[in-house]
Amino acid sequence: MTTTGTTSFNLNMNDLIEEAFERCGLELRTGYDFRTARRSLNLLTIEWANRGINLWTVDQGQIALVTGQAMYPIPVDTIDLMDMVIRQNNGNFANQIDINISRIAEPTYMSLPNKLAQGRPIQVWINRQSGNTDAIATTTLANNTGGTISSSATSITVASVVDLPSSGFVKIDNETISYPNIVGNVLTNCARGQNGTTAASHTNGAEVTVQYLPCINIWPTPNSPGDQYTFVYYRMRRIQDAGTGVREQDIPFRFIPCMVAGLAYQLSVKLPGVDPNRIMMLKTDYEQQFQLAADEDRDKAPVRFVPRNLFYA
Repeated sequence: MTTTGTTSFNLNMNDLIEEAFERCGLELRTGYDFRTARRSLNLLTIEWANRGINLWTVDQGQIALVTGQAMYPIPVDTIDLMDMVIRQNNGNFANQIDINISRIAEPTYMSLPNKLAQGRPIQVWINRQSGNTDAIATTTLANNTGGTISSSATSITVASVVDLPSSGFVKIDNETISYPNIVGNVLTNCARGQNGTTAASHTNGAEVTVQYLPCINIWPTPNSPGDQYTFVYYRMRRIQDAGTGVREQDIPFRFIPCMVAGLAYQLSVKLPGVDPNRIMMLKTDYEQQFQLAADEDRDKAPVRFVPRNLFYA
């Protein structure tokens, strides 16, 4: 007997939702049924992120460090950083060196007496902000000499700092700017053109909006040009959104049964007419399918024990 020769089976969202409804003993009939299932599907993938590491959402990134700059944004869809190093001579295959950098907690970073001290970076605090933009915490540029700030200005005067965090990121027009300090009404030691934006000039009166970007805080700050030190990391990103129905989901094939089982359970909880006994059966099936998928979705390397320093407050 000749086999198909293919291994491409997957479910687009329409088929996935229909299968979940059938497991609930119901039929997908209306546009609202589809919308409520899509909402549950997005909530389900967020739950998976909270359960632990999903290997297919792990990818590598790198940030060229700048002399004297402590704070750098990371992609907004980042859940957390897993491993990281400081790379010297990035791209120079003969002399490239990866050096360990220790992750520290916020209290440890807060206790550093001089956060702008320069040297080879040895510690990093990961500030896991929401990525949201605060439409309420806004101010305007004011009293800058000549009525504008240039694209290279590192001190920026604003009308009020009442709603601004003492350090962080602001957006002016289309540019994101980081600032580690505020003195009076002046944002000082600003780093321009952050988060993939381009440094530009801005006029007095332009709106200044707070951005709560996830970021890393390096200590000490680099003491050499940006191509000398590069922060290289592996991160866990969010699973992509469910979409509008014609695309397949951002999961590997091994998680398809788990996603169907999870969605069926989520729907059974909120749809009328589902037998409570069926709800419990669907919950049990979901937990079993998740455990099977999670056990498969893991590193297969031999166990390696690495000492870690623990600090007690």
